[in-house]
Amino acid sequence: MSEPVRRRPGGPPADRLDQPLAKRRRLTLTRSRMDPESFGEFAERFARFMGTARFLVWMTVFVLVWIAWNVFAPDALTFDPYAFIFLTLMLSLQASYAAPLILLAQNRQDDRDKVQMEQDRARDEQNLADTEFLTREVAALRLAMREVATRDFVRSELRNLLEEMDARAAEREQQDGDGERDPSAGGPGRR
Repeated sequence: MSEPVRRRPGGPPADRLDQPLAKRRRLTLTRSRMDPESFGEFAERFARFMGTARFLVWMTVFVLVWIAWNVFAPDALTFDPYAFIFLTLMLSLQASYAAPLILLAQNRQDDRDKVQMEQDRARDEQNLADTEFLTREVAALRLAMREVATRDFVRSELRNLLEEMDARAAEREQQDGDGERDPSAGGPGRR
């Protein structure tokens, strides 16, 4: 005897692998999507607030009021007797929400720091390239300036020429002076 054919609900027999299964209806709930950026900003504000003295003061006041109320109030009005189990539960709940929010804020800060480091690295590389370019340009200018006369060089050359001209002028005056005394000597001093 053959085995009975097992059927899947709404589909072909289970033995038939060549047939696709019928799609099952899924219960779809509309999910409200939260913008990760706005949630991250909320986490950063929350973490920033938790790191302030104001938060510590308010949390301390809250705990002190809670303890004072449950210790000194009449028994009919107290809601958390001496072991303060409900207070411990509330503080644990607050810590369990605070820790992930603080970690989320730190992760966002790490991401911003990475982007800032990449931008700093790119800026540093650009500055290094600019500095190397300027160094090469200054070296090229120095090489070109070796062939160009400097102001001091031109001054010294002019001074040397002036001294040489003064020496020639003095020599001519001396020759002219000697020529007027000796008329027999030919030269410009003769008339």
